[in-house]
Amino acid sequence: MFIETETTPNPATLKFLPGKPVMLAGTREFTNDEEAESSPLAAALFSLGDVTGVFYGREFISVTVAQGVAWSDVKPQVVAMLLDHFISEAPLFVTGSAAGIAVPAEDEDFGDREEDADIIDQIKDLIETRIRPAVANDGGDVAYRGFREGVVFLQMQGACSGCPSSSATLKNGIESLIKHYVPEVVEVRAA
Repeated sequence: MFIETETTPNPATLKFLPGKPVMLAGTREFTNDEEAESSPLAAALFSLGDVTGVFYGREFISVTVAQGVAWSDVKPQVVAMLLDHFISEAPLFVTGSAAGIAVPAEDEDFGDREEDADIIDQIKDLIETRIRPAVANDGGDVAYRGFREGVVFLQMQGACSGCPSSSATLKNGIESLIKHYVPEVVEVRAA
């Protein structure tokens, strides 16, 4: 087995491609040790001490290290852990855990209104067909969080979360695309 590695726009994050599916559906992000307890692989990566984030995409894993950590020091250990995991065909999540399911927080109400349903459907379709694949190429994901008064709220995840260029991606790329296809949208903001 061979694990391919790609850089991302975020210098603290590398994208690892094991050549087989990681998540069959959805995505999952871990930002600390406690969250990682539901996944043996994520817990092992956090145990390295320098890892500050792990993101599971459909066909990749993004790993983020702390500021000032050189990837040359950590990369061999990360690759070894990923190889061990995929060769042994170990489960990605603890048995009986629902932790692999990424569900938007219910307590964040951005005011989606029933009369905006067509606009929201258009926005979600653009996210699914054009935006998510492009963001996944950079080792991240984007999640719809709401639409209110012409403003779309999105959450950047994985390599895109905390990336120095994420605000430019959000404003210059994603906002421009959505505004082009959905004229009712006047702005896109990070949630």
